[in-house]
Amino acid sequence: MALIVIADDGIRFDGGSLDAGPLGGAETAVVSLAEALARRGHQVQVCNNCAAPISHRGVDWSPLVPGAANYGMPDHADMYIANRSDHLLPLIPRARRRVFWIHNPASYLLKWRYLTRLWRWRPIIVFSGKYHAKTYPRWAPDGGRVIIPYGIADVFRWCEPIEEPPPPRAVFTSSPLRSLDWLMKLWAERIHPRLPEAELHLFSGPQTYGELGEAKASRMQPVLQRARSLADRGVVLRAPVGKGVLAEELRAARVLLYRGDVGETFCLAVGEAQAVGLPCVVEDVGCVAERVIDGETGVVARGDAAFAEAALRLLSDNRLWRRQYEAARHRQRNWGWDEAAAAFERLLEQDERL
Repeated sequence: MALIVIADDGIRFDGGSLDAGPLGGAETAVVSLAEALARRGHQVQVCNNCAAPISHRGVDWSPLVPGAANYGMPDHADMYIANRSDHLLPLIPRARRRVFWIHNPASYLLKWRYLTRLWRWRPIIVFSGKYHAKTYPRWAPDGGRVIIPYGIADVFRWCEPIEEPPPPRAVFTSSPLRSLDWLMKLWAERIHPRLPEAELHLFSGPQTYGELGEAKASRMQPVLQRARSLADRGVVLRAPVGKGVLAEELRAARVLLYRGDVGETFCLAVGEAQAVGLPCVVEDVGCVAERVIDGETGVVARGDAAFAEAALRLLSDNRLWRRQYEAARHRQRNWGWDEAAAAFERLLEQDERL
């Protein structure tokens, strides 16, 4: 059994947050990995901006303590995972293995304050996929580079199959600021006029992002107001929901529509939908083309016309939908958080490089 410490200095959350409601992708990843490592027999401690110490599903959560030695964390660990922030890297000086887990495109690391700490501490840098890894140049410092994709939660991977094709309902489950304006324009002008009975359900809003979402709420509101104005075009604005409810909503849908975003490095929204069996239409923007097997579990469209046409076909063609639904369930649900935790475990034994 190893002592594994994970540190994060982002928004406030803890082990119960994922059960309580919607949560952002990076925060979901921290909770899910910590619990998976604990299930595998490790002693796991997460130190972050949680409100108070708690123990949840085998993981000990405690608040960071600015000003205290090591911010209140232990001075040693078998593996120390610094999540996102450069100033966390020097903490736990006696860590046997030091890992830097990043979730955004790595261009933000190319600042002097990051580079100096990366040169000094040489952590193994964990990326979420090939697109993500390519955002960090070869000349930049590291102690090893590995790709470990996010796991997909069991609630999506183990959901029951459906017997009949769903009604023509499309879903969007990402941030309002990630091309939702573009999607609604495409829906109103190119999709809904040709299939008036179709609906586009938007599980989107600031609630998912905690304090960060509150700060961005003023930018999100015009997009959400535009969604409300399109009710006569089949657009249905709904609040973000927790994972269990979301899995059922994805099972009741016909297709997920999402353009992609250059700032995303994994896209749990598409990964979760594919694990349920939901075909997805995306563009080759950011990482989302890595989540879809083009022509088998969805479509990687090239341009607005192709995107709209692919959406229309999946909303109306039962044979095409069934074929892609079965392919997604067969091929896109085999990597969960237990597999991801096992990949992190391997870092204790060796340095793995791309």
